[in-house]
Amino acid sequence: MAKVAQLLVLDERRPNPHKIHKAAELLDAGGVIAYPTDTVYGIGCDLHNRKAIDRIYRIKRLDRGHRLSFICQDLSNISEYAFVTDFAYRWLRRLLPGPYTVVLTASRNVPKILLEKRREVGIRVPDSETCLELARALGRPIISTSATDPETREILIDPEVVRDRIGKELDLVLDGGLLTNEPSTVVSLIDDEIEVLREGKGPVDILLG
Repeated sequence: MAKVAQLLVLDERRPNPHKIHKAAELLDAGGVIAYPTDTVYGIGCDLHNRKAIDRIYRIKRLDRGHRLSFICQDLSNISEYAFVTDFAYRWLRRLLPGPYTVVLTASRNVPKILLEKRREVGIRVPDSETCLELARALGRPIISTSATDPETREILIDPEVVRDRIGKELDLVLDGGLLTNEPSTVVSLIDDEIEVLREGKGPVDILLG
């Protein structure tokens, strides 16, 4: 029988550095973990580990056409992975850190496994100390996709339920308490045009005003 992932409780506002370090070590070794964000629980791995990315597609039972976004530690990190125009940068500064996924044209640093037939990438800088500290500790971006029940597609907001439903396929669950089931708002800034692709937790009035 597969071992169920360990549950590590942390204070989302002041995450314990030792627990963050343990999670980052697992990511660096090719692990897949669940963690709290500023929207929903995420399932993630090292952006540059193909086998770990494959695991996430299997865990969520996704086809390869499904876009996986990733977390950068700050705005300066984004330009390594996407083409950022002056227009896009102004909006990034307004929206991030925050509950938005911003779609931009991908650079060559984005692994091909995430692109398939498109050259677009979804990037997050969450308003979440856990996420940002994880990315800093790893030193590379972290894949971010919502933690859902693979059968019902229900968004899982309780870390204990995350462990019960998919814990056998994870290496660690970081417990930041109960979250909402509201995912990020997805907005495209490609070609210097604003297009809301999905309404979520991030307000859209500032985008459309």
